[in-house]
Parts: sequence; structure tokens; C-alpha cells
Amino acid sequence: MSGSPQPGQLHKRLGLPFAIAVCVGLVVGTGIMRAPGEIANMVPDPTVVMLLWLAGGLYVLLMANVAAEISSAIPRSGGHYIPVHEALGDSMGLLVGWTMWVVGVAACAFLSLAAAEFLGTVVPWVADHVASVAVFFLLCVTALNWAGVEEGRRAQIISTALKIVLLLAVVGVALVMPAGAAAGEVEVAPIEVEPLSVLTVLAGLQFIVAVYDGWYASIYFAGEDKDPGRNIPRSLFQSAIIVTLIYLAVNWALIRALDFSVLRASTLPMATVIEVATGRWGSIVVALVAVLMALGTLNAVVMSNPRALYGMAEDGLFVKSALRVNRGGTPTFALAIGTLLAIPLIYSGGYVFVFRLAGAMVLFGSCLFVLSYFALRKHRPDLARPYRAKGHPVLPALALMINLALLTGFVIAEPVSGAIMAGMIAVCIPVGLHLEREKRRRAPTAT
Repeated sequence: MSGSPQPGQLHKRLGLPFAIAVCVGLVVGTGIMRAPGEIANMVPDPTVVMLLWLAGGLYVLLMANVAAEISSAIPRSGGHYIPVHEALGDSMGLLVGWTMWVVGVAACAFLSLAAAEFLGTVVPWVADHVASVAVFFLLCVTALNWAGVEEGRRAQIISTALKIVLLLAVVGVALVMPAGAAAGEVEVAPIEVEPLSVLTVLAGLQFIVAVYDGWYASIYFAGEDKDPGRNIPRSLFQSAIIVTLIYLAVNWALIRALDFSVLRASTLPMATVIEVATGRWGSIVVALVAVLMALGTLNAVVMSNPRALYGMAEDGLFVKSALRVNRGGTPTFALAIGTLLAIPLIYSGGYVFVFRLAGAMVLFGSCLFVLSYFALRKHRPDLARPYRAKGHPVLPALALMINLALLTGFVIAEPVSGAIMAGMIAVCIPVGLHLEREKRRRAPTAT
């Protein structure tokens, strides 16, 4: 095959640096600025907190072990949808594809608003027009990616590198401070301490898994990678290790600099450390760091989400317009529809409701994703596998059990979310079954 893509096709020009950058960039966002205080408040024991952050990283490695095999064996752009459709059929593929795409649309709205709200803390005009500025941010990132994959790739690598440098700088500042030096900057209100229990630990782990979400970003670009058999597994494992080390370092540094009791009361503990280190410029530095965090993650979502629609359209599960690719390698129709649906969420506030479902939806998608691994091992033993999952079948089964446990706990805690998710299944399965019947009906005419 020539290096030049045919008109209307995705470009096969991405490599390992981008694959790592998009995984790390999608995971490391505004969540790490708020999560340490939230987790410390849920689980009132610093040792258990650190073990839970480590457990979150181990969970990602377990999932990466599965994703590395199935996404390098079927190197098509489309993310979770591709192996689930291949292994479990149209109905399950459609369900997972739509589920993950809706999560992506909600994330676009949330991240755009987060960037605008952080900027509004230092620019009064922005604070009065948060929704409009959020739409402006979203349109700018969309325009960047509309220009082409190369523009999005460069922006992702640069923004991810800046994120890592800034986070390591915060860790360094926190570690050189005398222990508890930043604690005096936080007003500690009396907090009722929940006793440590299985439920509090499970709640903390659910929250942490959500903060690690996005580790799978490179599988959405498998069909555009120059060497997916090597780069997809490497990107998944290397980015998982990088993110885990960053999260452990950030939490350890914050516990040391703030003291654990103060960390529990802080909504933005990283901001406190930055403000202590930079003095009167602290609020501006905090705002700019947070805006960069949000926009870097937004770029990763805007790049990856259209690939879910593109993959479904390739298999006839979405309108063919989603296959339109411009000269820069961007699926423009799929990109546009995601942005257009995110805008009303920004203005209406409906994104809050949708985002409340995101945790359960991603866990549900992850369950089917791991099930597709077992189905492919059984029904496609001859499939070329550049990487084979380690510890089969024990480690993949452990990944499945963890996802099921977390999903069950989430649905018990949020029964309304569980009911809505069940409604999505009830709608998608008949559609998928109808499409399968149509394919079987047309099949004899093609022979």
C-alpha cells in the first residue's frame, strides 16, 4: 500500500508518541485537581488512600492487558465498539458504541465548562459569560481538529507534555516545603468522619477508577497508527504506568504538604500548594494551570469521539455521512455532530444529568469489552494476535469481576442511573437485532 491515503479514508500517520500522549492527556485533567481532597474525605486514612490510588493504577493495567490484545488484533479506529461488534454482534456493538459516544459528548460539555469556570476565577467578564466562553473553547478545539489530524496530534503531544511538567513542578514544590507548610492556607471546618468500612473503600475506589478513565484513548486510533501491533500495547502499558506514578506522587506530596486532616477539607488542594509557592500571583497561576488541564483533555475527547461514529458507520450501524473524511484526515461529519450536541448541554445544564450516568456507562462498556475478549478467544482462535494477554484466563477474568463489582455498586447507589441504563439497553438491542436480520436477508443475494 502507498503512504498516501485514498480520498475519504482515515490517514495512517499516527505513532507511539501520539498514542501515549492521547492516553495520558485524556486521563490527566481537572479531576486530579479536585479528586485528592474528595478521596481523602471518603476514606479517612492516608495509607488506605494511597493504596486505593495504587489499586486504580493496577485496575488500568489489568484492563490494558485485555485491550492490548483485542485492539492490536483488530486494528480499526472506533474504540470499544470494534471488538465488541466483532465478538458479540450488532446489538451489543451498537450499544457500546453509542454508550461511549454519549459519554464523550457529555465530557466535551463538561470540560469546556470547566475551562471557562477556571478562567472566570481571574477574569470577571468570563465569570459572567461562562456558557458562551465554554462554547468558544469547544469551537476552537473543534476547528483545530477540523484542520486535520496532524494539528490535533501536535496539540495533544504539547499539551500533555506541559501537563506532566506542571504536575511534577507542583509535586516538587510540595516536597521541598516543610511538612504541613501549606496547611495554614486552608480554613478547616469541622467534618464528620465516616468510619472506615468496605462501603467507604468501595466508594473511594469507584471515584478513583473514574479519575483514571480515558486510559484506553489510543484504541480509538488503532486504524490510523502506522504500527498498531506494536504501538497500541506499548501506549496502553506505558501511559498506565506514567499516570499511576503521577497520581501517586501528587497524592503523596499533597498529604505531606497539607497534612491529611487539612487535605480532607480542601476542595482544590493543588491550588493551595500553588498559591503558597507563588504568593500573590497564585490565583492566576492556578487558573491557567486548570484551563490548560481542561483544554488538553478536551482536545483528546474531541479527537477520539468521532472515531466511534466512524467505526459504526463502516459496519452500517450509523449514517454513511459519518465516513466523510477531509484532506487532513478528520471525519468531519462525525466531529460536527458531536460538537453540535455538546453545545445545548453547555447552555441547558443538562450535561450534569448526563455526566452523572457516565461512570456507570463506562463500566458497562468495560464489562462488554472484556466479554468480547473471551468471545474472540473462543470463536476466533486463529486471529493474528501481535500481543497476547498475560495470565489468561485468570487476569482477564479478574478484570471482568472488578468491573462487574464496581458497576453493581454504582447501580445500587444510583438506582435511577441504573434504570436509565437499562432503558438504553432495551432500545438498542432490538435495533441491533433488526440490523442483523437485515444483513442475513441480504446475504444470499451477494453469493
